[in-house]
Amino acid sequence: MRPELLNPLFAEATALKGVGPALAKPLERLGLARAVDIAFHLPVGFVDRVPVERLSEGDVGRVIAITLTAVDYRNAAGRGPFRVHATDAFGNYVTLVYFGGNPGWAKKLLPLGEARRVSGKLDAYGQELQIVHPDFVVPLEEAEELPGREAIYPLSEGLTNRRMAQLAEAALARAPDLPEWIEPGLLSQSGWSSWREALAKAHADPEDAAARQRLAYDEIFANQLALMLVRADTRKRRGVPLKGDGRLTGALRLPYAPTGAQSRSVGEIAGDMQQATPMLRLLQGDVGSGKTLVALMALLTAVEAGAQGALLAPTEILARQHYEGLSRLLAGLPVNLAILTGRDKGRAREATLMGLADGSIDILVGTHAIFQEAVSYKNLGLAVVDEQHRFGVAQRMMLSAKADRPPHLLVMTATPIPRTLTLTRYGEMDVSRLDEMPPGRQPIETRVISDERLAEVVDALARHMSAGGQAYWVCPLVEESLKSDLAAAEDRAAGLRARFGEDRIGLVHGRMKGPEKDAVMARFASGDLAVLVATTVIEVGVDVPNATLMIVEHADRFGLAQLHQLRGRVGRGEGKSICLLLRTGALSETARARLALMRETNDGFRIAEEDLRLRGSGELLGTRQSGEARFRLASAEQMTELLPVATDDARLLVDRDGGLSGPRGQAARVALYLFERDAGVGLLRSG
Repeated sequence: MRPELLNPLFAEATALKGVGPALAKPLERLGLARAVDIAFHLPVGFVDRVPVERLSEGDVGRVIAITLTAVDYRNAAGRGPFRVHATDAFGNYVTLVYFGGNPGWAKKLLPLGEARRVSGKLDAYGQELQIVHPDFVVPLEEAEELPGREAIYPLSEGLTNRRMAQLAEAALARAPDLPEWIEPGLLSQSGWSSWREALAKAHADPEDAAARQRLAYDEIFANQLALMLVRADTRKRRGVPLKGDGRLTGALRLPYAPTGAQSRSVGEIAGDMQQATPMLRLLQGDVGSGKTLVALMALLTAVEAGAQGALLAPTEILARQHYEGLSRLLAGLPVNLAILTGRDKGRAREATLMGLADGSIDILVGTHAIFQEAVSYKNLGLAVVDEQHRFGVAQRMMLSAKADRPPHLLVMTATPIPRTLTLTRYGEMDVSRLDEMPPGRQPIETRVISDERLAEVVDALARHMSAGGQAYWVCPLVEESLKSDLAAAEDRAAGLRARFGEDRIGLVHGRMKGPEKDAVMARFASGDLAVLVATTVIEVGVDVPNATLMIVEHADRFGLAQLHQLRGRVGRGEGKSICLLLRTGALSETARARLALMRETNDGFRIAEEDLRLRGSGELLGTRQSGEARFRLASAEQMTELLPVATDDARLLVDRDGGLSGPRGQAARVALYLFERDAGVGLLRSG
């Protein structure tokens, strides 16, 4: 249960004064549904209001505060702006411009002949000076209340900066004084103020680095403590030691001799599985580094030891692909392999459920359907989770609850993760890294091309197709929207069909239903389709060795990790593969750096480190982390800097300061709830 003193902070945003349904919408667009979200929505900069007595062209572009007197109103014809002509104390003119709405409001603010203190950005429009929508207009007796420095918040349509500041103030008023969870020595050495004071300072002055640092530290500390508690809890539990005898792993006909990294990882996993403490291991490997083979060796080890294994994939397509791939590798071995997805119904599903319950199924491949309540195993010894970033800590624990004793858990990700983030996202796990490529995989040649040369790219695609090659063409959006000029997948497919024929071009996108999408993917995999036009649904794991050309439109709009994942769809067969990144004309510095790096290297681990540097941690994997806690206050730089200290401090709390039962532990418990690191960690209540 969340501590009661936090309840006011976790109230809905509509509990704040003045927040009705109309204001709740723009807040929702920013992800601000509760008072705590608003309190953690920190300003990104500030504006200095320069007090001036006289209007001057030298102040154009600055936000000024000046005493003005309205002398004339001008109402434009139709829906044009309402203008107020005003003068300063020296008779210099300025036009105050109000767009839309009722001119009565501006007249009320600025009665003719009465002086007012006005603040806003001074602009030049032709020969005249103007202020569009002044942010403050107050009687002279209230002029003292004008803030000299004002924080600037990230906003969405329908929300003004001043309103956001008022909401932040209202949310802060609900923030209680909390007991201190930081180790006293570290607190005094850092010179940090209390949590609540730091939060107030961060809103008042965006340049208060110490306040920001303290808040970032708190969030990282809560995260590391939660992971440490999960790990400690897992270490306390007794699992079942699984030691294989080699009769299945030895009989496996491998497509190639394992790389050194694969052999090392297989050894690390086998060593973990022989322990009574359940394994918690992350297998990190770049696209094509051979994770599936390592996972299969682990699953066979479990079967040799008399247990069952389960392989969990994030999508239907991937589950079926794993099932087919494992079926080929297991041909001729006495292993019963089955598949279970949300689409399996009726007798087939019943037969699978019975086989799991009576132990006749050795290995189950499936989507999240495999840990629904109806599914029970006779003896689940090992669970393998593919593409971890789709599954949170809570789902990991649900899967573990599927056995009388917690099964060994191996988590695989094809998204190389920077070391910093490995610690923040998988801090409770041991890590194996596949940093070598299996023999025969050629590096993919990457070229960056201006989208003005689109016609040449289509001609090159024609040559590629006539030589029997297949290609992916990735578009960022499904259909044209009013707010976007991105090339639409449907339009692109229509254009390519007009040139190459209806039956050569397939289209898949995120809004298609599973079976429909699978049917198109199956046609592409079988070679029936030459080109697959897709949104990023093809990003993870799809395997078509004959596809050796990848074209990514608007590549400058993708993150590095996502581009690397997309590029990894080619280069899976013997032929040389090429990835064409089409860019728009006006590139930002970050986009230019991204594309240059893609051209330069195929090393996913290097790309991940750079991605963290260029993007920050929140969106690192290109998709918002479903099921994983986000970092809202800690930047990528702060994470790198503060992570070692926070990890040591959390360890100190668990090992020396009495865990969650001592006085500092009670305070830390509040921090876990405050930063929402309690989800899925059912062991917090017991300490």
